[in-house]
Amino acid sequence: MLSRILVPMEGSEMAEQVLEYALENHPNAEITVLTVVGEPLMMMGEAVGLALKNDLEAAARGRAKEVHDRARELAAEYDTEIDTVVDLGQPAWSIINHAENYDAIVIGSHGGDVFDWFFVGNVAEAVFRHSPVPVIAVR
Repeated sequence: MLSRILVPMEGSEMAEQVLEYALENHPNAEITVLTVVGEPLMMMGEAVGLALKNDLEAAARGRAKEVHDRARELAAEYDTEIDTVVDLGQPAWSIINHAENYDAIVIGSHGGDVFDWFFVGNVAEAVFRHSPVPVIAVR
């Protein structure tokens, strides 16, 4: 029996399905939703805007707020509460680094676009290969 589950969410419909899977199939587990905001690096598009903020962590929390609010709404539909965590960094490695505090990771096998249906997503693949705990892939 899994008692602590990490569910990475980035705001996609697939991520919502993953959370719903965890809530339905592990009703007694403590579920934590992790949202990773990319660290600002040159040539990174939207993440560059974070670099211009005075408080990078506050900006990251702001970006994750919508995802976490939606996650809480879904959890409420299952009459449960979840924890939420925001991290800065590269998504796969952030997930892997957080994993040691959980019994398992429940992750989508791909992102949201059609191309991803044919291949396991890069983040999911890295998590599968390097996670120190079991990974449950939801498709």
